[in-house]
Amino acid sequence: MIESLYQSISPWVPLITLLSIAMAVASMVFIPWLLVRMPADYFISDTRLLPARGTRAWLVWGLRNLLAAVLVTAGIAMLVLPGQGLLTILIGIASSTFPGKYRLERALVRRPGVYRAINWVRARYDKPPVIHPDDRSSTDG
Repeated sequence: MIESLYQSISPWVPLITLLSIAMAVASMVFIPWLLVRMPADYFISDTRLLPARGTRAWLVWGLRNLLAAVLVTAGIAMLVLPGQGLLTILIGIASSTFPGKYRLERALVRRPGVYRAINWVRARYDKPPVIHPDDRSSTDG
């Protein structure tokens, strides 16, 4: 049984290896780029942009959500493959639009490891740290 399983998987090993390498390289390039562009108050801001209604806006919305689905899928794969799985999932969620999105983003950022990783990347590019979702004191005043 194990031998038949190995025979059925072995043709896919080179493709899986290439995809793993591609996802690791892409995560090293695109995740820092997106994290640096994110405003520091992103996880505490209550203002969100309303979507436009034109044909171009629908096309952008569709492409944006397609990219988000690819990022979330790649992030899930990176949980067991090389790459920044949780950060990739977070970026995928951040670039998508669905009900409950901001609650889910904040739940991920509340994880100490994710929060530290985001701010470590931002510090390397001389950007201020993101404000923790539970720290509303910096916006009062």
